Amino acid sequence: MAATTIDPTSALVLIDLQKGIAAFAKDRGIDEVLAHSERLVAAFRERGLTVVHVNVTGGAPGRTELQRPPRDLPADWAELIIPAAADEVTVTKQTWGAFHGTELHAELEKRGVTQIVLVGVATSVGVESTARAAYEHGYHVTLATDAMTDMDPVSHEHSIARVFPKLGETGTTDEILALLG
Repeated sequence: MAATTIDPTSALVLIDLQKGIAAFAKDRGIDEVLAHSERLVAAFRERGLTVVHVNVTGGAPGRTELQRPPRDLPADWAELIIPAAADEVTVTKQTWGAFHGTELHAELEKRGVTQIVLVGVATSVGVESTARAAYEHGYHVTLATDAMTDMDPVSHEHSIARVFPKLGETGTTDEILALLG
């Protein structure tokens, strides 16, 4: 379903818009994702709505068949590309999703948030995992589809076309900004 409304207690959640992850997405439209994300950040800030910056500094310990990033990451790996303002929430995660093992849900509850608008990298990993958990926590979920990218274009399209409509509403940055009024 296309985005229909933005609750007056919404939060914008930026997933893994950090130097280390963005480097992997340099050929996958990261500049456009960042431009759209910055527009959304400005609009949420202007309206006094919650903005949450999420970065990742580790990974779940389980075995996988796919290679993981190296353990000795560059010093600026987790540095946010869009800096958080003093009153904004920053969450550092160790797994794909931003809810597991973090204070994200508690921070959103404390602020009375009922809806989250998600942007970030990677669509099929951090964004999708966070969207699933947000849906399971009872939040209204809106996904800004032009403010996210993935290193795998097929996975990106699958998440947008097949998964996200089951978890919430989707829209472009312009559509979401129009709903913000």
